[in-house]
Amino acid sequence: MKTDYLIVGSGLSALVFGSLMANTGKKVQVLESHEHPGGFGHTFTMAKKYKFNAQLHYVWDCGEGQTVNRVLKKLNLDKEVTFERYEPDGFDRMRIPGYSLNIPSESQELIWRLSNIFPQDAKQIRKFILEVDKTSEGLKILSPPIIPSELLKHITQVSCAITYLNSTLQDVFNKFKLPQEAQTLLALQWPDFLLPPDQLSFYAWVILFTSYQKGAFYPTQHFEYVINSLVKVIEENGGEVLLNFEVTNFILSNQMVTGVRAINKINRQNYEFSAETIICNIDPQKAAQMIGIEKFSTKIRKKLNYEYSPSNYMAYCVVKDIDLRDYGFGKWNTFHAGHRDLNEAFYQMYEKHDFSNPSFAITTPTLMTNNQRDCPEGCQIIEFLTVANYDYFNQLKQTNKKAYRQKKEEILNSILDVVEKNYIPDLRKYLVFKITGSPTTNERFCLCPKGNSYGSNLTPKNMAISRLNHETSLKNFYFCNASSGYPGFAATFWTGAILYQKLSGDVILSK
Repeated sequence: MKTDYLIVGSGLSALVFGSLMANTGKKVQVLESHEHPGGFGHTFTMAKKYKFNAQLHYVWDCGEGQTVNRVLKKLNLDKEVTFERYEPDGFDRMRIPGYSLNIPSESQELIWRLSNIFPQDAKQIRKFILEVDKTSEGLKILSPPIIPSELLKHITQVSCAITYLNSTLQDVFNKFKLPQEAQTLLALQWPDFLLPPDQLSFYAWVILFTSYQKGAFYPTQHFEYVINSLVKVIEENGGEVLLNFEVTNFILSNQMVTGVRAINKINRQNYEFSAETIICNIDPQKAAQMIGIEKFSTKIRKKLNYEYSPSNYMAYCVVKDIDLRDYGFGKWNTFHAGHRDLNEAFYQMYEKHDFSNPSFAITTPTLMTNNQRDCPEGCQIIEFLTVANYDYFNQLKQTNKKAYRQKKEEILNSILDVVEKNYIPDLRKYLVFKITGSPTTNERFCLCPKGNSYGSNLTPKNMAISRLNHETSLKNFYFCNASSGYPGFAATFWTGAILYQKLSGDVILSK
């Protein structure tokens, strides 16, 4: 039986698309170069007892009737793939010298909290938060599928959103004249984007910020169960998810992609796979180079000319004989900055590689759910995340591996110094395991060019109407990944579901 859909890569958007198609009876085959499915959403085990998710930390759009929930309902998974909600009264906890803010779900409460901290700027703070909400509503109306009658009905919100098409978050901070410390408290979740306010698209920030306000979530049985559940749907409906198969080239005939060539990384043998339709989950730029960029239309070539997002540094740690809840951690994330200017903080770490005063995120997945523990009893996982420059780390690794390892350790020690001073005294005494990942780790395990974390960079240029989508100009060949949709858990669910709707005619996501 010939495969209906051959999917190259098993990132989350691809698994969503594949599971939806398999659920309708289509023959689906997925090729994945890694030993685990899920792309950046994969889970790995260390020391045979500690489980860490590669990059996912918390997610949105998982509530009843929202994107993730609708897809799971379509797959009959909504009763078993469930989510725990972060603390609505403070799902993100922002900490800078002299100031702290717990971000609440309610905008009016956020206005009140910020106004109490900065009473002389209360009027501008209120205007800014209300503008954020209005822009968020406008962006929803402008997201596919666009309904003309809705545009007219919500013309005020739509006009507001269009106003900021080319704006960075810093541009809008400046427009509303927010004090520097208020800007930093509002933008301190910048490790979610790996961009500072003066580079980050206002659209990208609004989408993430307001979406988490509506509900920040963590999977009840951790991210591994979500990935495995989607794989199971594919396999139980006659499909295959083949691991350790790295695609080396695409097979074309008369402007039509008919299949791929791949190598099995275990036995080193070469294989060919074909299908009626090819879905490309690997980086679109990388795929276009393999195929030949000249084979794409001028319009698509222009959209493929995006810059990659920065990469990140991760530290995966395990503590024992200590309860992190006693030190202010729980069902929320903590974001810390020693600087009051995030643009300067980013510059020091990303351009100068100076982590002596780090800005970073802290997440504690063990505290999010009591189901399916990610580590043995008596232990808890704590993870740290910040930005890192791929070119710098790649050069270190290529020229001086000892210096590469020392730099990773130096960054972790800088972070631990801050954590011990401000949050958990003597944390190092309780550490029983630690492992760090750099941009080259991302490149090695997820095959992402330059170790990028989000595909195309989340700048205004890359978030505009010229952003790449599933269209490729080649017959029976479609893109389906973070750069041809949007990055993040919920956004990749949306990307996979939208392509499914396009090719099947079955509407899951409607406004």
